[in-house]
Amino acid sequence: MSFSVVIPARYASSRFPGKPLADLAGKPMLQHVYERACESEAVRVIIATDDERIAHVAQNFGAEVCMTSDDHPSGTDRLQEVVHKLGFYADDIVVNVQGDEPLIPPRIINQVAHNLMALPMAGIATLSEPIETVDALVNPNVVKVVTDHQGMALYFSRAPIPWPRDSFMSEVGRSTMPEGFSWQRHIGLYAYRVKLLNDFVRWPPAPLEQTECLEQLRALWNGVGIHVDAADETPPAGVDTPEDLERIRQLLVLK
Repeated sequence: MSFSVVIPARYASSRFPGKPLADLAGKPMLQHVYERACESEAVRVIIATDDERIAHVAQNFGAEVCMTSDDHPSGTDRLQEVVHKLGFYADDIVVNVQGDEPLIPPRIINQVAHNLMALPMAGIATLSEPIETVDALVNPNVVKVVTDHQGMALYFSRAPIPWPRDSFMSEVGRSTMPEGFSWQRHIGLYAYRVKLLNDFVRWPPAPLEQTECLEQLRALWNGVGIHVDAADETPPAGVDTPEDLERIRQLLVLK
């Protein structure tokens, strides 16, 4: 069974306007993302954008582009517009690769796609990595995930879950990582079945989703199985700010 990749790319950004077109080692950052996706086993790689400037640049480096609405409330809505416009079938699998991850390993794109193919009970597949510091465990910007013994998500949260009651009973205990459990950080790479995308955009935002500001909780709220696997390779952090872009530049120099 094959899969496709969709790369959403928006020009507007409060912290970094024009981010997808920022120069990175002589190429627009978006081109690096596209090339990494093309190195995966995807049969089709599509850039989804609402901006003609991004569309023009992407077409110049040979990418397939799908123009989308500029008023989507979420990236998932943009992804669903793409699969609807391009006539994807309900059982097709699409991997959503963020346009600000120029060093994403193709290996993990394949991983989420193959995991979803192998799990008919799941509508979504995603990844995680171990949390190794207390600072990360308590950081609300680090999304935590817990699963059952089959790797199906029980919950995603910005809070430390599960809460290590005995270790964190005192301030002293909160200074080191507790033992006895492998806390996991969610990695925001998703594979979807198209049927799930079509359902997702019809569901209203869920109370859990609105409280945590985590879109994937809408799927859990509606009974969708989300499979979570340990990432075969940890992706470097993406680009949110100009400082992040400089960090990625340094990584490319070291390579």
